[in-house]
Amino acid sequence: MVKIAPSILAADSAKFGSEAALLETAGADLIHFDVMDGHFVPNLTFGPKILKDMKKHTDLMFDVHLMVCDPLRFIPWFADAGADIITFHIEAVENCREVISLIHRYGCKAGISLKPHTEVSAIAPFCDEVDLILVMSVEPGFGGQKFIESTPKKIKQIKDIIGNRPILTEVDGGINMQTAPICIDAGADILVAGTAVFANGDYRRNILALKGE
Repeated sequence: MVKIAPSILAADSAKFGSEAALLETAGADLIHFDVMDGHFVPNLTFGPKILKDMKKHTDLMFDVHLMVCDPLRFIPWFADAGADIITFHIEAVENCREVISLIHRYGCKAGISLKPHTEVSAIAPFCDEVDLILVMSVEPGFGGQKFIESTPKKIKQIKDIIGNRPILTEVDGGINMQTAPICIDAGADILVAGTAVFANGDYRRNILALKGE
């Protein structure tokens, strides 16, 4: 069964704590945090204190996506704040193994992410070390972008590279009621969704619909 990770960036920032509690009640599986530094991507979002404060309101796993130029600097902050999964971009670092090792040393699961135009072969050398691979189905940085149609093919290619390894495949960007089943059919394990979860306020119905229930 596919898992849904609502992107808290799409929620009302004045109500993050109560929103997290509502998402848990509605059947969300994780909460996704898009952390942007204004350099790796042009947008700027939030720091670790948001996670720490939200931990008081939910038992859901915190899935942190670092869209930053220097993930080594950010990992200790977000791990200490309560991150369960920390994903970094392969395009942002020179030594992926160093970053993966640091994430694991802090007791978190390690994810690696690819921008839409990065070849899937780039992640092959690290498949024995990571716990998750995040496929960007839009250009990272802003919500509300159109889903890139070649994404399902990329998911399938990544699943082929993963083989029998216990690595989760996550998809982020443009996920809605039309694109979710396409990604599920391609083999996605986790779908990150913002607007599709929060749009009309009926979180439970939206989450179930994204899962195909």
